[in-house]
Amino acid sequence: MKLETLESMKLRRSVRAYKPEQIADAELDAVLEAGVYAASGRNMQATKLVVVQDAETRALLSKINAEYLGVTSDPFYGAPTYVAVFGGKHIRPTYVEDGSLVLGNLMLGAYAVGLGSCWIHRAKETFEDERGKELMRKWGVEEGYVGVGFCALGYAADPLPAPPPRKEGNVIRV
Repeated sequence: MKLETLESMKLRRSVRAYKPEQIADAELDAVLEAGVYAASGRNMQATKLVVVQDAETRALLSKINAEYLGVTSDPFYGAPTYVAVFGGKHIRPTYVEDGSLVLGNLMLGAYAVGLGSCWIHRAKETFEDERGKELMRKWGVEEGYVGVGFCALGYAADPLPAPPPRKEGNVIRV
């Protein structure tokens, strides 16, 4: 049994405060590899991942995302790296599910290499915005791809909390 995998699934927590220093390339590569090995409908691998580390683009994505959230604070919690995950709506009807599996793998991969991570919503809205569409064109993400989510990555500013107890009654055996 791979008990360390199950333990990682239990101990990984969402991080909402990051140190400002950029993550190492080797760590990022390992996290991205975990993401691209996510399961996908009919193994079509119909997702695209865009890594954003430059300050100007991160600020723009944060601004657009915050507008849709209705806040002025940074919805990415100061993370130095964002991974935008897109699903190919034109390729698979399971594009949201496929992109969600990628995001889950990114977060588990981040935990495995000692990074903090957090799933950030509103990618769909961010990339429906004209500023977001312009970024997609600039990055070469063709039409038909839809923003599924962002994964914020970085070194956690604080120790991870212990996982809260799980609710009773969420599992039904038949």
